[in-house]
Amino acid sequence: MNEYNRPAGPQRSVETLKDIQLEPAVQTLISATNSGDGDALLRAFAPDAVLVDFGRTFRGHAQIAKWDQQENTGTQNHLRVKAVDPGPPMRLSLSVSGNGYNGEGVFEIELTDGLISLLTIT
Repeated sequence: MNEYNRPAGPQRSVETLKDIQLEPAVQTLISATNSGDGDALLRAFAPDAVLVDFGRTFRGHAQIAKWDQQENTGTQNHLRVKAVDPGPPMRLSLSVSGNGYNGEGVFEIELTDGLISLLTIT
C-alpha cells in the first residue's frame, strides 16, 4: 500500500517527471498557479468543476475563483511537483510555498473532456 491507501502503482518520482506528459489542464493548473494567473487557472476547470481543499468544497468557476484569490494565486503560491501517479485519478505529490500554506500536499485530479472536473487537495 502507498500513501494513498491503495496498492503501489506506477508512481514516478521527479527524476522521471520529464518523461511524463501531464494533461494540458493539469499543466495549466500548475503553471497558472506558479505565475499568479487566476484567469488561466480557471480555464483549466470545467464550468461545473468541484474543488475540495482539506474538506472545504468549492463548486463552479465563481467559487473556485474566490478560493484561488484567497488561497492560491492570491497568496503567491508556488507548486513543485515531486511525484506523479497517473491514475486514474491522477495524483500529484507537491511541495507548496508562498505567503499562505507552506508544506507538502497531494492533488487528486479527475478530468472530463480535457478539463479538471474534480480537484481534491489533501
